[in-house]
Amino acid sequence: MGKETEIKEQIPPHPPLVGNHSKVIRQKGGFTWQDVPLEPYKETTETWKGITRRELSGKRGESQRFHVRYFEIAPGGYSTLEKHEHEHVVIPIRGRGEAQFGCYIYQVGLGDVVYVAPNDPHQFRTPEDATEPFGFLCIVNAERDTPQLVDGVGLCHICE
Repeated sequence: MGKETEIKEQIPPHPPLVGNHSKVIRQKGGFTWQDVPLEPYKETTETWKGITRRELSGKRGESQRFHVRYFEIAPGGYSTLEKHEHEHVVIPIRGRGEAQFGCYIYQVGLGDVVYVAPNDPHQFRTPEDATEPFGFLCIVNAERDTPQLVDGVGLCHICE
């Protein structure tokens, strides 16, 4: 046997995706990842439209204090207008979208970094005329409180 064959035979199989150990989750193209299922954004569709998520890291036995998720919002879609005590960071990696904090609306896209502060009302949207979905990574605390819906009242403490 050659030296290369001997080395290959000594390499153990890759570890499973579940468990608290180092791992690589392979991107399969088209903003999908190996063995990471598409999930609904939330249980009901009363407060959002056209959004899906994939839990990339934090729900497969890891001990980390944060979760990394990938959300995708279809053209004309939007997330729930909500607030919560936990903070999170959003990093767009596909298309363009809008990030609303209170009465402020920002156009965001590839490479921007969006920080959502505790208790700030916020929503993410994809314009109706977008040619592709708005996709972003969301890094959030592993332990987090339940979001509270926000309506027009109390949306912006600066504007009131």
